[in-house]
Amino acid sequence: MSPKDALKLSIDMSDFIINAYIKDLSDADLFIRPVPGMNHIAWQLGHLISTEHRFVEMVKPGSCPALPAGFDEAHTKEKTTLNDPAKFYPLSKYQELWQAQRAATRSVLDSIPEPDLDKTDPEKYPEWAPTVAAVLAMTGTHALMHCGQFVAVRRQLGKPVVI
Repeated sequence: MSPKDALKLSIDMSDFIINAYIKDLSDADLFIRPVPGMNHIAWQLGHLISTEHRFVEMVKPGSCPALPAGFDEAHTKEKTTLNDPAKFYPLSKYQELWQAQRAATRSVLDSIPEPDLDKTDPEKYPEWAPTVAAVLAMTGTHALMHCGQFVAVRRQLGKPVVI
């Protein structure tokens, strides 16, 4: 398996898990907090999309589809306490944006020559993801960091175990 194959596997597995956990949720379900103080799924989905967009744009500027106006601002840390559905998007819109961003992420990964995965740029890449490969690996890993909260909501709702 090549490094690019391993990155694709991580991205694809996180995509499979996220989609499995949200596919049968309603728009209202997105606003249930697993426990007080945890973020609801609507905010988390927007945060994941916005962050992945930013990560991939670090690697290849201009490669991602535009997000709706105000999308990034609606999903900042400062908005985590909001519970008003009017300030967020319906599940179908998050799914659409997630799939479009993931397609862009995969396309960028496919376009990068394998030796370039080791490239660094301290001006662009964060200290915790100092190479192109590390930034792209975060697109898979970051999504999985949030999934546990999705499962807690599913349990509260009595949804079936999907994985």
